[in-house]
Amino acid sequence: MKKFDVIVIGELNVDLILNNIAEFPRMNTEILARDMQLLMGSSSAIFASNLSILGARVAFLGKIGNDDFGSLVTDTLEQSGVSTEFIIRSSEYKTGATIVLNYGEDRAMLTHPGAMEQLIFDDITTEIIQHCRHIHISSVFLQTGILNRIPEILRQAKELDISTSLDPQWDPSEKWDLNLKELLPLIDVFLPNTQEFLALTGQKDVHNALDSVKDYAHTIAVKMGNKGSIGCINGQILKKKPFLNDSVVDTIGAGDSFNAGFIYNFLQKKDLDECLELGNLTGAINTTSAGGTTSFENIEKVKETAMEQFDYRME
Repeated sequence: MKKFDVIVIGELNVDLILNNIAEFPRMNTEILARDMQLLMGSSSAIFASNLSILGARVAFLGKIGNDDFGSLVTDTLEQSGVSTEFIIRSSEYKTGATIVLNYGEDRAMLTHPGAMEQLIFDDITTEIIQHCRHIHISSVFLQTGILNRIPEILRQAKELDISTSLDPQWDPSEKWDLNLKELLPLIDVFLPNTQEFLALTGQKDVHNALDSVKDYAHTIAVKMGNKGSIGCINGQILKKKPFLNDSVVDTIGAGDSFNAGFIYNFLQKKDLDECLELGNLTGAINTTSAGGTTSFENIEKVKETAMEQFDYRME
């Protein structure tokens, strides 16, 4: 029996979220945001926290500063049951921070990477990852310290019979320099959203993108927001309808919550249809509260929201 179901290798930061903004900011002017929250952010941390609430045993491997933002991150993870024993604190670099400007279902973000860029390949040791069944990596373009070594991390996992998943997230440079032909054979579950998948494959639509990589990919699940999701395994494509929320608070972390639901069922050896369904549900639940984790305080609240908001009974 492994100590953890999943070890998440990822970036860590806080989110300063500004809501109820009348218009987009313009140079040399000032506008007001009528609502503000300071929460744990980062795609990887939201995934880890919400996967833990769903019932998986989760640990995190990342780097933060020795500061108040870092303490907020680790405290929040621990409250969700995520082990922080592998998180490295740096006295040289500050914990990353993202300012999020929300406009309905759209948002703009500005990030200070800080310590998240300082996690390096040598920090990801066999002594650590051997304790898990599965490794999840997210936001690879923000993790410049390991970006070029990701194939080695994945091969190391395979040698230890550990399954893997990867969510590339957005590339701030928009260069999209990721060798899918090398990476996808090493990844059990690839979890991009539509825009990321099209940018990475250079295709015009999702079906063409799936067709371009299906010969060397394992399982792919593409997040399509309020259009649901589409998956591909062994060349077979399956589209899954969304759970629609008519009163979206914000969409921060919705994709990460989709990942949590998908991987939770993947770990239970559920089929692609069931993985996509729970992913769509947890992504939708995410949108009922601000930020990426406030809808996932505990499993009872998650189940209650699923029933009351989406008429869905979770097991």
